[in-house]
Amino acid sequence: VCNFMSHEKCLKNVKIPCSCIAPSLVRVPVAHCFGPPGHYKRKFCTVCRKSLESPAFRCEVCELHVHTDCILFACSDCRQCHQDGHQDHDTYHHHWREGNLSSSARCEVCKKTCGSSEVLSGMRCEWCGILAHAACYVIVTPECTFGRLRNMILPPSCVQLFSRNFSKLHCFRISENLQTESDEDDDVDGSTQGSAKDVQISTDSSKQTLKIFDGNDAVKRNQFRLISVPRIAKNEEVVVRYLVKVNIPVNEAQRRRLTFTQQALLSDDVINRNDAAEDSNLGAVFRESVPEAWIIRARPKDKEVIRIYPAWLKVGMAYVSLRVNKDSTAQTVIKEVLPLLGRQTESLQNFKLVEVLMGSKQVQRMVLDNQELILNRLKDIRKTSIRQMNQTRFYIVENSKSIVRVNLFVGGLPPQLSPEEYTNILKDELAVKTNVVSVSHVYQAQGAIVLEISCFSEAERIYMLVKDTTVNDKPLNAVVIPEVMASKIPQNCCPLLVFVNPKSGGLKGRDLLYSFRKLLNPHQVFELTNGGPLPGFHTFSKVPSFRVLVCGGDGTVGWVLGALEEIRHKLVCSEPSVAILPLGTGNDLGRVLRWGAGYSGEDPYSILVSVDEADDVLMDRWTILLDAEEPAEGAENGIADPEPPKIVQMNNYCGLGIDAELSLDFHHAREEEPGKFNSRFHNKGVYVKVGLQKISHTRNLHKDIKLQVDQHEVELPSIEGLIFINIPSWGSGADLWGSESDNRFEKPRIDDGLLEVVGVTGVVHMGQVQGGFRSGIRIAQGSYFRVTLLKPIPVQVDGEPWIQAPGQIIISAAGPKVHMLKKSKQKQKK
Repeated sequence: VCNFMSHEKCLKNVKIPCSCIAPSLVRVPVAHCFGPPGHYKRKFCTVCRKSLESPAFRCEVCELHVHTDCILFACSDCRQCHQDGHQDHDTYHHHWREGNLSSSARCEVCKKTCGSSEVLSGMRCEWCGILAHAACYVIVTPECTFGRLRNMILPPSCVQLFSRNFSKLHCFRISENLQTESDEDDDVDGSTQGSAKDVQISTDSSKQTLKIFDGNDAVKRNQFRLISVPRIAKNEEVVVRYLVKVNIPVNEAQRRRLTFTQQALLSDDVINRNDAAEDSNLGAVFRESVPEAWIIRARPKDKEVIRIYPAWLKVGMAYVSLRVNKDSTAQTVIKEVLPLLGRQTESLQNFKLVEVLMGSKQVQRMVLDNQELILNRLKDIRKTSIRQMNQTRFYIVENSKSIVRVNLFVGGLPPQLSPEEYTNILKDELAVKTNVVSVSHVYQAQGAIVLEISCFSEAERIYMLVKDTTVNDKPLNAVVIPEVMASKIPQNCCPLLVFVNPKSGGLKGRDLLYSFRKLLNPHQVFELTNGGPLPGFHTFSKVPSFRVLVCGGDGTVGWVLGALEEIRHKLVCSEPSVAILPLGTGNDLGRVLRWGAGYSGEDPYSILVSVDEADDVLMDRWTILLDAEEPAEGAENGIADPEPPKIVQMNNYCGLGIDAELSLDFHHAREEEPGKFNSRFHNKGVYVKVGLQKISHTRNLHKDIKLQVDQHEVELPSIEGLIFINIPSWGSGADLWGSESDNRFEKPRIDDGLLEVVGVTGVVHMGQVQGGFRSGIRIAQGSYFRVTLLKPIPVQVDGEPWIQAPGQIIISAAGPKVHMLKKSKQKQKK
């Protein structure tokens, strides 16, 4: 069934369950979250243990890799990352996954190597990362402590998400634009692809190819599998061949209970016709006319043995076997099971029987009515398909008062409206049912609200509708948000909130998203293209202490810091420290805080360890008020109103003149051909080209502007560019201020409440500063600046350029300093 190989002498030590019985060992089934198919080198399929050469699927939350044909047989044993009201439990056990380890992996128990790049071998816990041999992992204590990153991981028992109708991709906010059409009907794909090999074999005249339908469900959907068998094969042989192909374990006794019926033409009354055909059971398959299709299904019985799973009701017991007859109801089953679990004193009313269908992509639950006859239920499942019969199990569950509560974040609405106005917009655009939908939070400045919905189907309807809705020509966006139960978070735990901009840094962001979801709880990783930073901050608003990691360029860091500033008063932890993983082109802030010049593929695990060990530092932020006095150009007779004042936040630097002009030209070049700007090297080449065109500029910026520092006029030298710097790194790592000491000024720091003002005489001077041969012309240092523009001049703040009309520019300190994380110097102890 699963291609597992072993020496004869080693058979007695085999501890790995075959992929066909692995589902029966799962305590609580959790469906996987499959993204689009991709090419994964040096990985092995968990179901058939063969290497993945062709496009294959991987789970976005755990380390499961499977072939397209095998995805149907994958066991629903994903990591449980939140509580969903089904068999929730607060202690966490190791979550073992076999194989796909590096060949240098070492076993925690015997300290020998346990990984391999040749076969699927070795076990790894997907929470704490502990490694062990298949023979050794059974000795490891079952409780998991989340390993080295335990202080950064958001414990799953603290996260609640009711997600019945939402796909796993929606629950973990994984953008669907990656999804391909391969998702439609993998059963059909699987059946035809998987059978191509068999079809080729059957050109041999002694073999024949049969179409096999698994039960009534497959007939309705016209989904079959092709198998190739010898022409003289008995029916029983065909059944065995088919069951092995679809990963169903059977012994002799079970095999006798399967009927195999022949169908010449598939028509509507196929079911009736088949029941009569059961006497043809023992003849050879080959007849004069080869039948077009065969249907395989299980025979109904008067007595059954069923397994009842207790989940967390009794630890150490996988399931209880129980004999049922035609009179057994759900209630009588509960009555018989309770004494076996040591719960005989408790009332039957406190428990219910739940039927669970364990699909790899979706786990479906149905509570059985107390009077429902168990055998009738089994009969229906049998008729549907043998596969479903194999995937269905019964759980005994304690009745709990479960309240349905789905939180939906809706962004893109017009800002600064009252809660009533937002409710009216939703009524008009989405026809929301106000009896089950209420607005729980309003973010007026950002034009966003959080809805609390107490009905699954209404939540799903709104979610789907929002995507196609525009208000004032602006598309809305919706994000399913988990609820973090702050009271359950352990004392010393300071979870990390991760923001990734997948568009930064030549698309390295995609891989980082995947890695961080694996290493942490996926509910603490947010994609910035999906609703911006606000959904993340809202999710963490009740967490008493947390840190932030921003993966992106300086622009992304500014975006997150700006959002934090706006929402700070609504957070319990109002001053979280921010670490940076630089993915952009310049990355000046990343350089100053020692996170490096740009991410070049380091191990994401070691990045998280560095964030955990980083030091807390303070950094100034500045507010720039731009007040244009003259009307915008092109206004008739100059009577138009002047532009309203504009307020911009600044973290790194602000440039006027030549520096901003180059930035503006680069910006225009990027807008014309965005596809070319996907590497740092190319981006810098364009800067050089743009700069060479500006070499012959005259130096007269000082005639067009006036500068006042801390209420004193400052005379400007003959310069072409004026730059205000907050951090000692400018234009991809150059030191513009210079390192020599000067009695007139204090030594610059990022938290001294002062900005440094520097002049450059032109492109050549800027090039010399970049090369480290010269520094800029030091002009002033202060905490309050007023610049008067006498004509339109290019301005850029943290890399965002524009042309500013004549008027005033005022720069002053912005609110409290922000807490940043600076990578600590000491090397990691091995």
